[in-house]
Amino acid sequence: MQHLRIKFSREKELKFISHLDIMRLWQRALNRAGILLAHSEGFHPHPRISLAAPLPVGVTSEAELMDVILTKPASPHFFTASVSQQLPPGIKILQVCPVAPTVPSLQSQVRYAEYKVELETDQEQKELESAINSLLALKHLPWQHQRDTGPRHYDLRALIDGLWLIGWHNGNCHISMRLRCDNSGSGRPEQVTAALGFTRYPGSIHRTKLILG
Repeated sequence: MQHLRIKFSREKELKFISHLDIMRLWQRALNRAGILLAHSEGFHPHPRISLAAPLPVGVTSEAELMDVILTKPASPHFFTASVSQQLPPGIKILQVCPVAPTVPSLQSQVRYAEYKVELETDQEQKELESAINSLLALKHLPWQHQRDTGPRHYDLRALIDGLWLIGWHNGNCHISMRLRCDNSGSGRPEQVTAALGFTRYPGSIHRTKLILG
């Protein structure tokens, strides 16, 4: 068997596709490309393919990571060339590399995710920088998020590892943030911007990096 790690991008054409649909998309593309996936054991075997961290609906990315286990080895070049022909517009393989079969699962290795967020604002650059510094100076930030199962209460500040302004021009700004993304919790960029005082949903949210432990 062979263990491959794939880095890929998801652009605006696919930003409203759910995590489950993305998994199905990859399975179909791999099958059509003739890539022989290994399957789990048990009564309900499933292809051994896994993503590092689900990408929220409406978010684009240049940093998605996926592990696949093959029953027949394939070179990174052959894998990229054959599978790329089966992928729809909006998704692109950026890198393929073999990894040791003993490495921990991707999900267990993810620690942080970095995002670039675009927002409309009537604040000046110094006001935005002041708001960011004030948020980072907090030790705790009690927060509530409404879910289908009811409200969820947690400390939003504990999910923010880094936050910085990278651009401001004529009522538009770009903010980068490094948010926790592990078993203890996952930060949501739109909640961070709400904590900064933005009342409108971001114009765009783009994941730029996944950081593994």
